[in-house]
Amino acid sequence: MALDDHSSSSAPSPASRLPPSPFSLPEYPRGDPYAAWRLGNYRFYATAWFLMTFGKQIETVAVGVYIYGHTGNPLDLGWLGLVQALPVILLAIAGGQIADRRDRRMVVVTTTAVTMLMSAGLTAACWQHASVGWLYLLLGISAVGQALGQPSRSALLPQIVPAEGFANAVAWNSSVFHVASMTGPAVGGLLLDLERGVPLALAVVVACRLLSLAALARVPSHRPNGRTSSISLESLMAGVRFVFQQKTLLALITLDLFAVLLGGATYLLPVFQRDILGAAPSAVGYLRSAEAAGAIAMALLWTHLPPIPRAGRAMLWAVAGFGAATIVFGFSRSLWLSLAAMFLVGAFDNVSVVVRHTVVQMLTPDAMRGRVSAVNGVFIVSSNDLGGLESGVTAWLFGPILSVVGGGIGTILVVLGAAWKWPQILALGSLGDIRPVEELPPGENEHLAG
Repeated sequence: MALDDHSSSSAPSPASRLPPSPFSLPEYPRGDPYAAWRLGNYRFYATAWFLMTFGKQIETVAVGVYIYGHTGNPLDLGWLGLVQALPVILLAIAGGQIADRRDRRMVVVTTTAVTMLMSAGLTAACWQHASVGWLYLLLGISAVGQALGQPSRSALLPQIVPAEGFANAVAWNSSVFHVASMTGPAVGGLLLDLERGVPLALAVVVACRLLSLAALARVPSHRPNGRTSSISLESLMAGVRFVFQQKTLLALITLDLFAVLLGGATYLLPVFQRDILGAAPSAVGYLRSAEAAGAIAMALLWTHLPPIPRAGRAMLWAVAGFGAATIVFGFSRSLWLSLAAMFLVGAFDNVSVVVRHTVVQMLTPDAMRGRVSAVNGVFIVSSNDLGGLESGVTAWLFGPILSVVGGGIGTILVVLGAAWKWPQILALGSLGDIRPVEELPPGENEHLAG
């Protein structure tokens, strides 16, 4: 996958071998860490992404505090993860097919509008002190929108950023995500300390999603490049087959899946805030913000440093560090130590995010990016939201401390198993050398597959 550059200077660059684009992209300044921000389309895309993430983080904090305050049962926080994961698992493949056949910008606009309407419903439900069942229903419908829209959003980015600058754009996109993930929970935590804090916070979410729609309206509409296949079971499953044929890609997303599935403590933050740390509700927001702050620090390093020559090894060490920081958080009785541990959790997790997302998008031919992004999205949601279910169940059975500490230990064991099972991870070199599989010289596809 990540090939060493042994070609002569006259050989065509990876960017020149990409499929022709139906629109003109500006020249991408090489060596400029801020080059992505000089592209107007990327600025609108990133603004919309920030607002969507900012709102989602506020929503997560507010809903978690509301549910745990009403029931006092950590298992109910686990059900929250399941409700949001199931629609994505069931519908993401269909969303990928839509992304590879329709205008990706319009798909994102439509599905974002659905989530905005559900946020308005959540605001009304919490204002009226509705039962948690209504929250589960509305969040489930919102997750349907996420399932159908996420593949289009992911596949849209390579269409507005030149290939030679895509890794830089991914790193900045990660920074945007984590800035929103840092500021969103902090703002949400402050709003929760006010009277009627939960519905007030959710009203802010509605406003964020409305503004994100306005930003998306400025991003050009583009259909996928290349020939569009007819709708069939074979075309629906093409993304799944591609992932399983490319062993390095399969290894990276599987490693991330099980690491976060076992090691995530995010859904249990309301439990630690109230029952272990004895802090105010706003501490939930601060802990989530600390995780995002660590990710921002790491993402900024990605954008300013030269490409890491051995990205696979870096990812393995980072996931192991993620597990170790999770263990520290589980044992902590100090809010400050817990904040420091969450900072490290975010920093280490960001390495995995950048490596995985760059490989997924740059290894995949454009005509398949929606379907492959859908498969990747299933893995991500399975790790994040089903990880929340796993955390809730184990906390209910064994207590929150054992749930988190055991998950951190499990993450480290997953790293050891992945390094043994998939030596392709250790062989992964610089992310800047990756190009779509269809553009590889004859014989190299088989090498990458396995």
